[in-house]
Order: sequence, then structure tokens, then C-alpha cells
Amino acid sequence: MTPRRTAVLMVTAAVLLNVAFTGLGSVFDYPDVLKQPAEDVLALFRQSQGAVSAWFLALALGAALLAPVAVGVGRLSAARPMRWAVPVGIAAAVVQVVGLLRWPLLVPGWAATAAGSNPEAAAVARAAFGTANRVLGNLVGETGGYVLTAGWTLLVLAALGSGFAGPWFLALGSVSAALVLAGVLSPLDLPLIDTANFTGYVLWSVWLVLFAAALVLRQRRRSPVPVPPATADVRS
Repeated sequence: MTPRRTAVLMVTAAVLLNVAFTGLGSVFDYPDVLKQPAEDVLALFRQSQGAVSAWFLALALGAALLAPVAVGVGRLSAARPMRWAVPVGIAAAVVQVVGLLRWPLLVPGWAATAAGSNPEAAAVARAAFGTANRVLGNLVGETGGYVLTAGWTLLVLAALGSGFAGPWFLALGSVSAALVLAGVLSPLDLPLIDTANFTGYVLWSVWLVLFAAALVLRQRRRSPVPVPPATADVRS
């Protein structure tokens, strides 16, 4: 994968993640909706099922792009931290995709059953939804995603250092990784943790886009300038 293609994937991932997250907030009050009882969440999901499922698919696609990004970035350095960064980045993509895909794949069935006339089946559907949120959502997608995304970022920074694009590259990446990692404390309901985590992902997206720009600029500087062929001096 060329540096230019890696840069395109970086920007695409950052845009998809932020646009999809904004879309989910507007049609589904995500992620605050997850603090409501399962019955209310499923009812809200049914009201805009098509749009919510589509936005979650877009969010999952944005998360999945971290895998090829990790492979492309891994070619920038042969340092030991970068060798660790590649599998960590791929793992970060996998756990987030697994957590997010429960919404378009599993939740529609539970939502339909919960709205049905069979109270026992509805109770089972709500319980299954709650279990999936705890296991696939909180544990795998969120906690795993926070740890692995922050870990990939810090490993990349350790491999490339500030010499890659300047001190801002190291500073912005480190701050965003720390704030993303703070999300693992979200289940404790500590003040400002969710805000810090959200801010971390915004800063991480900015860092990813600027990383892409720096990558393209470095490639242009290293590309040889084409020399025009010599014109024959024809004298009559």
C-alpha cells in the first residue's frame, strides 16, 4: 500500500467516524440513549430502524478502515514499536466492528420481539439485548476499542517520534490517546469521563487527518523532480 493510499484511508476513516457518530446522535440520541432501560432503547430503535442501522454500518466501516491504515502506517518504520503497532491496530478495528455490528444484525430481531404480544418472548429479547450491550458493547467494542486504539496510537508515536512531522505530531497524538483511554473508566460514572473520551476521539480524528497530510507532504518531498529531455540544437 502506497503512502498516498494510506493517507486517503486515514481521512476517509476520520470523516466516516465523525459523520456517522453525528448522524446517530441526531436520529437516536446516541450514545446517551444507552443509559435508558432496554425497553425504551428498543422502542426508539424501532422508530428509526433503517436510519439507525445505516449509521451504525457507516460507523463500523469507519472503524474497519483502521486495519488497512495500520498496515500502511506499519511500512513507515522498521522499529520494534511499529511491528507491535500493526497487529494492535488490526485488533482495534476488529473489536470495534464486532461491537458495532450488533445493531444492524442482532438488534432488529430483538426490537421486533420486544414489541410483540408475547410477554415472555419480549422479556427474553430485552435480556438478550442487555447482555449484548454489556459483552459486545461495553466490554468488547468500547473497552477493547479504547485500549487498542490508544495503544496503536502510542506505539506509532514511539516508532516515528516527533521527527516525523514535528512536536505537534507527538503532543496531539499523546493527548488524544490518553483521553481515548480514559473511556475505560466510563462504567464508574466518574464526572467528565465521557466528555474527556468524546474530546479524545475528536482530537484523535484531527491527529489522523493531519498525520495523513504530513504523510502526503513527505512523499512529495522525496519524489524526484522529473527532468525534461534535452532538446536537440539544430542549426541550419
